[in-house]
Amino acid sequence: MRIRTAFWMPGVGWFLAIIIGAIAGWIAEKVTRSDMGIFANIVIGIIGALIGGWLAGLLNIHYAGFLGSLVVATVGAIILILIYRAIRGRTVA
Repeated sequence: MRIRTAFWMPGVGWFLAIIIGAIAGWIAEKVTRSDMGIFANIVIGIIGALIGGWLAGLLNIHYAGFLGSLVVATVGAIILILIYRAIRGRTVA
């Protein structure tokens, strides 16, 4: 019996997941008007993908492939940045 995690990007390999994380982090950076840099974009995007995937699972939202994973990761990354700002203040370094 295979256990599938509900919060990872279905239909996407690890390399593409990193690319999606980088793009999602960059989009989230632009939407939230932050200035984080490429490494932070990748990290925020990947963590955002986990958050977004977890929320999608809770809300029973199904997604797959590059575009679905990008949308979910971007939403998660935006949420992560907003939570960080709420805890640390208005600026993200």
